[in-house]
Amino acid sequence: MHAKDVLIETYGRIQEEVHAVVDGLSPDDLNARPDDHANSISWLVWHLTRVQDDHVADAFGLKQVWVSDGWADRFALALPHTDTGYGHTPQKVGKVRVDSGDLLVGYYDAVHEQTLAALRGLRADDLDRVVDENWSPPVTLSVRLVSVASDDLQHVGQAAYVRGLSADR
Repeated sequence: MHAKDVLIETYGRIQEEVHAVVDGLSPDDLNARPDDHANSISWLVWHLTRVQDDHVADAFGLKQVWVSDGWADRFALALPHTDTGYGHTPQKVGKVRVDSGDLLVGYYDAVHEQTLAALRGLRADDLDRVVDENWSPPVTLSVRLVSVASDDLQHVGQAAYVRGLSADR
């Protein structure tokens, strides 16, 4: 198995978990927050998708599907189109609300397809390419892709936890 195949498998598992955590939830369930300082499932899935969209597009020189495919307009959030949720205050978390899980998984699936297309074209030596010189040491493509996958898996796990909390209500 090649490194790109491992990455494709990893991102495929993220997609499965996103679908599982959102499946069958009402807008109230998606937007519920355990308390005023906690994240909702909507925010967690939106944020993990925004980070993947932003970071993968940047690393491969692509446009983010958030804007290019009209997802920002469909979500119609009271946030700048460049916002990924990084550093959000509890008040900003509350601005991320959706009317259906279809919107969340639709956006995730569009980002997932762009990610897979980029990964399928990878060659082994591409993984050593520096994609961000703002860090010491500079970030390579392999580090960026693993970092995004790790972040996504953490957030989808948090969303599953929030889903479990709402099942107890």
